[in-house]
Amino acid sequence: MKQASETKTPSKKRSSGTGFITDLDRYLFGQGTHYKIYEKLGAHPRTYRKKSGMYFAVWAPHAKAVSVVGNFNGWDPKKSPMKPLADSGIYELFIPELKTGELYKYAITTRSGDVILKADPYAFSSEFRPGTASVTADLSGFSWSDEAWMEQRRKKDPEKEPMAIYEVHIGSWKRKNRAEKDGFYTYKEAAHELAAYVKEMGYTHVELMGIAEHPLDASWGYQVTGYYAPTSRYGTPKEFMYFVNYLHKKGIGVILDWVPAHFPKDAHGLADFDGEPLYEYSDPRKGEHPDWGTKIFDYGKNEVKNFLIANAMYWVETYHVDGLRVDAVASMLYLDYGRSDGNWVPNQYGENKNLEAIEFFRHLNSVLTGPLTGALMIAEESTAWPGVTERPEHGGLGFSFKWNMGWMHDFLEYMKLDPYFRKYNHNKMTFGITYASSENYILPLSHDEVVHLKCSMINKMPGYPVDKFANLKAGYAFMMGHPGKKLLFMGQDFGQYHEWDEKTGLDWYLTDEALNGELQKFCRDLLALYKKHPALYRLDRDSRGFQWVNANDGDRSIFSFIRRDETGKKNLLFVINFTPMERTDYRVGVPKSAVYHLLLDSCHGLYKRGEHAFSARSRKQECDGLPYSFAYPLPPYGVAVFRFS
Repeated sequence: MKQASETKTPSKKRSSGTGFITDLDRYLFGQGTHYKIYEKLGAHPRTYRKKSGMYFAVWAPHAKAVSVVGNFNGWDPKKSPMKPLADSGIYELFIPELKTGELYKYAITTRSGDVILKADPYAFSSEFRPGTASVTADLSGFSWSDEAWMEQRRKKDPEKEPMAIYEVHIGSWKRKNRAEKDGFYTYKEAAHELAAYVKEMGYTHVELMGIAEHPLDASWGYQVTGYYAPTSRYGTPKEFMYFVNYLHKKGIGVILDWVPAHFPKDAHGLADFDGEPLYEYSDPRKGEHPDWGTKIFDYGKNEVKNFLIANAMYWVETYHVDGLRVDAVASMLYLDYGRSDGNWVPNQYGENKNLEAIEFFRHLNSVLTGPLTGALMIAEESTAWPGVTERPEHGGLGFSFKWNMGWMHDFLEYMKLDPYFRKYNHNKMTFGITYASSENYILPLSHDEVVHLKCSMINKMPGYPVDKFANLKAGYAFMMGHPGKKLLFMGQDFGQYHEWDEKTGLDWYLTDEALNGELQKFCRDLLALYKKHPALYRLDRDSRGFQWVNANDGDRSIFSFIRRDETGKKNLLFVINFTPMERTDYRVGVPKSAVYHLLLDSCHGLYKRGEHAFSARSRKQECDGLPYSFAYPLPPYGVAVFRFS
């Protein structure tokens, strides 16, 4: 005998209405596990009753009525009413003969009787700003040719691979001298020039800012209104497919910034979508960011979690994107983030942890990562939250990597100091090693560090111009030798002088200047060194991969350390001088008797085969607490990287 609480397994039979959304679709959406709900909700070319046209479906459970409006019906809410699907909050409509490229919105009659116009949360395309309408689109038919890349992506262990990320804002990387769309590069134009530059420099991935549609350029894409729409600033959805496909063919991975932490209050967006809180928490103490003036997603609502998880899957599967860098993770994890006492709601245990957001991340990352997709999930998490990159089954959040914000802060604080004062802050450069193995880290020098009067990277450095460039070379060499994957924001590799400005392109003419060109070449050489030597990436999270030679030479502000891979035979020795003092008699301790070959220095860069470079056999003379040593003349701000077996 069945108990009254027992429920039926949902059948695959079609619901009332057009039948495009089935009972199973509705059930999975209600459970938060319809990972391809974007194939059902939104606007889709369909054939219904032998007529071709456009099918629309939207979730608006609080609405009294919903209709589709656009140029095709004079934006009249009375002409194209949608029909509700029972017990789902979903409204649908098929419009015969409607084509792609049409502007549309949903006209929603709220419970109070007001009519509001909303863009489609699941729209695949959006109108170019300042327009805010959604655009009907067809994503089928693109001819992908990146099969080899995708197959390799599923097989590789990203922790054991080199990863040097070039963070890019397409709209200000370069600009065309044309009036159309403010001179923005198209996705196709950017694909060719960006891929060429990334290949020349030696980066392995690009990370794109601001690809999901957003109304305000100055938000840099972090206030999203079109989560499923590649921004129309640079072209169409299929042109963005071309971009990803082209970079894959050139051996370059593509990572997108992704913003599940908050969304703006723009009238056409998600805020109060059907006349009252739907995608956001209804309690403003949970549902609004007081500092940012934005809304916070309700991670306890299955349909909202489904919207976000399916969105992440959409970028990975539909556009072959290789990973998502998740913005502002800390703001999601802490209920009191940015809030004063009394203005936040504790969880059921009286704590400040958002248990719903924690569960959301574990669900999200268990679906997105692993060999099934080969995709990366990267957390911008600015606190010491434990287990960000541990698997959910082990109590972690399940991310692939975490930005090492602590390292970034300490590194920049040290690098900004006059060399005289660095000896009093030596621990800022050594502290990161004490926790380097606690997570899978990326070392980020991102856009956030070169805006809002923080100075460009080169202008953070002390001294005259020559000193600034020498300092930055030493800093980048230290970064490349430190455990963790790498990220540099555009312009940092050639010494962009002014702070980043989203309204204008980078000053590429600087690469023809002597100091800037030398810095760019040095960065290129560092990246070549990094990718060639497994010691610099294979054991990032393993204590066997790093050994201090001398971590305590604060008086001279010199750091020396060794990087190793699993073999223990292909080792690199780094020696870096962070003062303008020459050390002609510098002696460095080493663990064994061997020949130490200079691979790279700050004066020459990377030595190529056949070029005469310094080499020395160590002798049995204790130094730095090690039994062997050799002498090397270390110039001001000198960098020296040696190979030994």
